Amino acid sequence: MTAPSWQVAAAILVFVGAYVAIATEVIPRIKAALIGAALMLVLGASTGEAAFFSEDTGIDWNVIFLLFGMMVVVSIVKQTGVFEYLAVWSAKQARGRPYRVLVLLCTITAVASAALDNVTTVLLVAPVTLLVCDRIGVRPEGFLIAEALASNIGGTATLIGDPPNIIIASRADLSFNDFVVNLAPIAVVLLAVFLVLARWLFRRSFTYDPERAAAVMELDERRAIRDTGLLMRCLVVLALVLVGFSLHTALHVDPSVVALLGAGVLILVSRTSSDEFLDDVEWETLVFFAGLFVMVGALVNVGVIEYLGEQAVEAVDGRYLLAATGLLFGSAVISGIVDNIPYVATMSPLVDGLVQSGDGSRQATALWWALALGADLGGNATAVGASANVVVTGIAARNGYPISFWQFTRYGLVVTVVTVSLAWPYLWLRYYLGG
Repeated sequence: MTAPSWQVAAAILVFVGAYVAIATEVIPRIKAALIGAALMLVLGASTGEAAFFSEDTGIDWNVIFLLFGMMVVVSIVKQTGVFEYLAVWSAKQARGRPYRVLVLLCTITAVASAALDNVTTVLLVAPVTLLVCDRIGVRPEGFLIAEALASNIGGTATLIGDPPNIIIASRADLSFNDFVVNLAPIAVVLLAVFLVLARWLFRRSFTYDPERAAAVMELDERRAIRDTGLLMRCLVVLALVLVGFSLHTALHVDPSVVALLGAGVLILVSRTSSDEFLDDVEWETLVFFAGLFVMVGALVNVGVIEYLGEQAVEAVDGRYLLAATGLLFGSAVISGIVDNIPYVATMSPLVDGLVQSGDGSRQATALWWALALGADLGGNATAVGASANVVVTGIAARNGYPISFWQFTRYGLVVTVVTVSLAWPYLWLRYYLGG
């Protein structure tokens, strides 16, 4: 470590203090991140140049603008009413039977979370779920919890599906296709297992009311579409954005640029005012990310991350299956206690050191997938483990159906244990069996 010992100690203290504040929600996480970032600058653990312009120790603008671009895209798509259409359609396809409704809504949520992102998806699907549950005469808490869990499983499959994946992709220089090839197969399996498990977990929510079911069949989903022309244009642009994500390596265009181009084109073709498409941008999330990057970058500056990385490399000593196992289960545990975003931002430099020590071998590179699976699936464990969980519980409370921390955790812990346990043999069989 090249920094003075007092500065190192102070930087660690600030980071731990901010982390505890974020985890316990003693103060809003955005305040904790900004105060922590400001203190790092005051202490000299980081500088303006390092915080805003350094690729290694500064704000990762690729992550910020990828999220911003997709938020704008989804904000405009939302105006068409297509998400409400899908929800009502799914309820009718299930003929008002609660378990079938849950399966369809969770499947839609998981697929949309992979194609867009899990936070945005639950923001759109949750209000519709409340409407559908009211129509079929069941309490919505179980459905909302299930959708949050499904969104985190579905979001695991792609680069943009879950915020931790975006951080990992940026740090490891992994492409959209890398995530699809390596994580989508196990995500599909885990979603299927979850839907079967949900039949038992949420069984008390499946009270069938024939009269209410008949009323659902009277709904006309076509009335949910508010602008058919805009919907067609949005679908074309969204398809091009997804193609751009898939080909960004060959095109030598960053995913953030693809997202911004898609947002720009949609703004043009939709003729939407700035007030309309900026209203749904999660500015607090973007600022939180920025503050977090500054804090983690400060730890890199003073040598803390390098020191921990050296210790981790020495402990692993080429035993990458052991490292992957520790990352998978350790990440799942920690991500259940604290938000998985700051956890992954902190761990990414350490994992990068371990991967680099393996000279890019398949066994070493698999550590990134262990981190992603552990953090994404571990986020299901508690109500504060993932941003999507916080969003869903907030919507439920505002609509008179409060979901307590332990009510969510009772279901989330079971799902996390099952899915993470299934992820381990996947890692072993695919990357480590036979050396």
